[in-house]
Amino acid sequence: MKYASEASQDPAAQSVAGAPVPAAVPVREEDRAHDEQRGTRNRVVRSILDHGPSTAAELALRLELTQAAVRRHLDTLAAEGIVEPREKRVYGARTRGRPAKAFALTDCGRDAFDQAYDKLAEDALRWIAQAAGGGEMGEAAVAAFARARMAAQAEAYREALQAVGPESRTEALARALTADGYAATARSAPVGEQLCQHHCPVAHVAEQFPQLCEAETEVFSRLLGTHVQRLATIAHGDGVCTTFIPRGETRRTTKTTTASASTAGRNPA
Repeated sequence: MKYASEASQDPAAQSVAGAPVPAAVPVREEDRAHDEQRGTRNRVVRSILDHGPSTAAELALRLELTQAAVRRHLDTLAAEGIVEPREKRVYGARTRGRPAKAFALTDCGRDAFDQAYDKLAEDALRWIAQAAGGGEMGEAAVAAFARARMAAQAEAYREALQAVGPESRTEALARALTADGYAATARSAPVGEQLCQHHCPVAHVAEQFPQLCEAETEVFSRLLGTHVQRLATIAHGDGVCTTFIPRGETRRTTKTTTASASTAGRNPA
């Protein structure tokens, strides 16, 4: 990324018509002040992460700020759902007056920092495979877990689909998936529909364990009452998880569903 001050030295920044390169845009004082405020708030959050729930006085001492400034940042962070006030625990005799409030990170605040959930999930699935004996038995055990996981999610999806007509079920499924963090959309295709998931919360784990994608595809097939074909997945390196749903067909045999699901997590030939 180039900053504005570098643009004047980059010939590629000129337009095709040969228009002159615009002069560097100065940084506005209010923008600089906003960046400084955001940077200080990040320091406040990091200090709470490192030291646990903290009072405004403790944060002010650590960060060498005034308590008034820290309280302003804490108010903003609380409004954004990053921190929440709690009554500070007092050990020993309680002094007079109201106890100071300590500010702790919310789940949302913790999610802003790197987490090891993917590694934990991979380790858990690898343990399941090894505990089942490894090899084909291990893969089957992971597949059984993936199906059980998706079966629980499918109950909520089934209710959403039952509330609409057959022609709207793909769109209803997309809305249900979006509520679970998959950023899904439905669109028409020449001979059917495409269900597109623009985000996958388990993509990194599914890259190692394609059984997760396969179980998801099987659930889509059962919910929509037709065989479906997975055309692309984020876990395989594609930009979007794309599932093709043929128009006007019904699922005829379990064999058809299984064959379609076997392509999950892989690009079509």
